[in-house]
Amino acid sequence: MTHPDEEVLALMALGEDVGGPEVRDHVSTCAHCSAELASLRRVTHAGRSGATTLERPSDAVWTRIAAELGLPETEAAATTAPGEIPAEPSPAPVPAPSPAPAPSPAPATAPAVSRWRRRVVWVAAASFVAGIGGTVLVQNLGQDAPGGQVLASAQLQPLPGWQAEGEASVREVDGRRLLTVDLPDVPGEGFREVWLIDTDLQRLVSLGVLAGSEGEFEVPAGLDLAEFAIVDVSEEPIDGNPAHSGDSIVRGELA
Repeated sequence: MTHPDEEVLALMALGEDVGGPEVRDHVSTCAHCSAELASLRRVTHAGRSGATTLERPSDAVWTRIAAELGLPETEAAATTAPGEIPAEPSPAPVPAPSPAPAPSPAPATAPAVSRWRRRVVWVAAASFVAGIGGTVLVQNLGQDAPGGQVLASAQLQPLPGWQAEGEASVREVDGRRLLTVDLPDVPGEGFREVWLIDTDLQRLVSLGVLAGSEGEFEVPAGLDLAEFAIVDVSEEPIDGNPAHSGDSIVRGELA
C-alpha cells in the first residue's frame, strides 16, 4: 500500500487511534514511515513535557534555518534576544555539493515537503498549547472552585428529645460567607429553621428555613462568627411567630 497521509501520521503521534490495522501494520514495517512517526512523537513529547527552562538556539541554528527558508542573513541576525548585541553577520557559507538523492518509493515534491514541515510545526505547537493549557486549566479550577475556602465547621449534636445528627460549615465564596447545613430530615409537625446564636445563648440571628436534608445560607455581613459561633436548627410551628420556638433539634459550635 502507499504511504499514509501526513495528517494520519501526525494524529498517530498524538496518540489518536486512526488509520485502521492496515495502516498501522504498514507504518510498523515501513522504515520511512516509522522514522517519520518516531520523529513526530519526539516533537509532541517535548511539547507536552512541561519544561519551563528554554535554551536559546545558537547562531548557527538560525543561520541554517534562514538558509533553508531562503531568508537573507540580516533577518537571521535579527533573531537575537532583547538586550543582546547582535553578532557581526558572517559571510554566507558556500553550499556544499548536494549528494545524489536516494531512491524513494514515494518521492515528494518541494511544495509537499514545505506543507509537511508546516504541519509538523502546527502539531508540535498544538501539543504544547494543549499541555500548558490543560495544566493552567486544572490549576485555575483548583483555585476558583465553587466550594470556596472553609472558614469554620461544626458537628451538630442532638438535643434532648431528638436523635438527628448533622454537620455545618462556613465557606467564603466571592467575598460572601455561606453556611452549609447538612442534617437528615426528621419527622415533625412544623418546619426547621437555622439560627446563629451567641456563645452566651442570649442573642440569635435567623438565617432561614432548612428545606430537605441540606441547605445553604448567607451569613449577614458584619456578623462576628467568633461571637455568634453556635449553629442551631429548631423545630418551628406554623403559627406566624418569628421568634425561636425553644425546641432545638441539633446544635454545634463553629471552630
